[in-house]
Amino acid sequence: MNVQQTDFSLTSTSERLLREILIAACDANETRTYLQAQTPTLRVALGADFVGLLSIDPKRHTCGWISESGHADDKHQHRWASLADRSEPWINGSWCALPIPVDRPAAVWLVARFPQPLPTTAVLDTMREVAETLAAAVGFVSQRERIAEELKKQETLLRITQRWSQVRQLRPLLTEIAQTAAEFLHADRATIFLWDRQARLLIGRPALGVEDELRIPDDAGIAGRVLNTGRPMRVARESPEQRAIDRRVDSQLGYHTENLLCVPLKTRAGRILGVFEVMNKKNGEFTEEDEESLLDLAEQAAAALESVRDYEQVLLTRRQIVDEMAGRIQLVGRSPGILRLRREIDRLAETDLPVLILGENGTGKEVVAQLIHYLGERREHPFIAVNCAAIPESLAESELFGHEKGAFTDAHESRPGKFELAHNGTIFLDEVAELSPAAQAKLLRVLEEKMVTRVGGTRLIPVHARVIAATNRDLHQWVKEGRFREDLFYRLNTVTLQIPALRDRGEDIILLAEHFLREFSAKARRPVPELSPEAKQFLLQYSWPGNVRELRNAMERIAYLCPHSQIEVADLGLTGELRREVMPLQGIAPGLKLREATKQFQIAYIRRTIESTQNNVTLAARQLGLHRANLYRKMRQLGIRVPRGEQQGDEDPDTG
Repeated sequence: MNVQQTDFSLTSTSERLLREILIAACDANETRTYLQAQTPTLRVALGADFVGLLSIDPKRHTCGWISESGHADDKHQHRWASLADRSEPWINGSWCALPIPVDRPAAVWLVARFPQPLPTTAVLDTMREVAETLAAAVGFVSQRERIAEELKKQETLLRITQRWSQVRQLRPLLTEIAQTAAEFLHADRATIFLWDRQARLLIGRPALGVEDELRIPDDAGIAGRVLNTGRPMRVARESPEQRAIDRRVDSQLGYHTENLLCVPLKTRAGRILGVFEVMNKKNGEFTEEDEESLLDLAEQAAAALESVRDYEQVLLTRRQIVDEMAGRIQLVGRSPGILRLRREIDRLAETDLPVLILGENGTGKEVVAQLIHYLGERREHPFIAVNCAAIPESLAESELFGHEKGAFTDAHESRPGKFELAHNGTIFLDEVAELSPAAQAKLLRVLEEKMVTRVGGTRLIPVHARVIAATNRDLHQWVKEGRFREDLFYRLNTVTLQIPALRDRGEDIILLAEHFLREFSAKARRPVPELSPEAKQFLLQYSWPGNVRELRNAMERIAYLCPHSQIEVADLGLTGELRREVMPLQGIAPGLKLREATKQFQIAYIRRTIESTQNNVTLAARQLGLHRANLYRKMRQLGIRVPRGEQQGDEDPDTG
């Protein structure tokens, strides 16, 4: 009943009372509190000794006082619950009771005791007007109360959804969902059953009361019925549906299900993920309102589960990409310097220490930095490479530390810097010596405080990135000359790695050349060409001013453009200078005849090649441009012993 639409025929004696009842309803937020506040006013206005508002349960024939005002010794002599069968006023001596037509499960009666028996007609008329006015007011307050409860429920659901959205792993999310549902609906337990379509199983994660998974056929019990019909089910304690409860599960869990509420777990697109079940309500039976609440929770739970599954799939894909990236990054070579460098990389990858990589341009400093990153615990987080030499001095701080909108003329939007992008990962500062003094000072502060402030901003942003720096400069000399900050140098120079120049790596040159030929020939979908002995010798004698980068570029061009199956010196296209010596000539005394000097050179060169291949004579023969059998023959002629563990095999013509 709407207060504004109620047609009241107010008498002059009751007009003020009814107005006060309605005005009070406009400020009330809770029905029971509102009714309790009205009884003293009603008792005075009606001239009664006692006024009370009585709630009667028509099904159970039980009653209780909502509020009372005044005193009546004979109040307990009457069977008030019997009023549940009446719809007309009840008068007994000095007592009078009228029903208040409210829209509530329990009936509400206005009860009054007057000083004299048989109240007058005017008093009864006033009581009727009061009852009708209270009914309208209660309807108004109840509507406001329902709206407030719905808002509170939606706010609670919003908080729950926000909490669930922060969980990124499936098992903790299922536990969180089950605990929330049990608390929200005042249930003893909650279970989420996820549907395994292929196995035709419902896999339960009963977070409350059970540690392990629960597996049942997808057509068993109430859960199976809800899954297959897509409709919710409520099973009360005395309901015939009790027979549908799968008591085998109770037996398995040592539990007794008295009542339950089960709803389908559906995505917004309508795809069923499973079912959501709460059991044994702590006070009474599950209601229609509980069902609506669990359906709301199930919708949010399905969205959270989909989000976590998508997130886990993204993580899996990212791990696969990371593994693929890590597999592609190789430090090719067997020279002593590279073997030592590889061991140092393995040790450093397990730490978070800053690393300074030194080496000429093109030696592979970024490859070393990537290996340290991808072999360590930060491998699933970003690797951000910054070429400090390529950043204009005026933009260095913005690039490294970010800027806020409006920080300078072209700053149309805020942008994070490289350090923010590398959070929890690794930032590689290549050519770090080329930073301006101002950028060096700010970099030092960031390394010390592990916080950045964007250009034009004041907010401190925490960053936790491993720093690997690299340079081809002599930083010790630059510090002496005042061109590089000494404090920054010592901050970066915790561990130093020196990468050897390609010209000092001996047979690694051939290994790298063949590695690049295989890589680029595969991309070009062409057969892999072979290096002639003369081409190999030229590569070993070449000075390699551009180091590995120059070799890589040369092999890429050859793989795509060389028309021959064998690469000759003319195909190499290298224009730098040749070195005078390919290897040191220790042990070859001056004054020897050419034949003897040549013999000693061959002995030293063959031994060195075999050592560089880890005593793999077959590979050494290939690098020397010889057949394996011919190399064995040459070794016997020169008096070189076969390495331990290497068998001559059938290819040796003198084996028989």
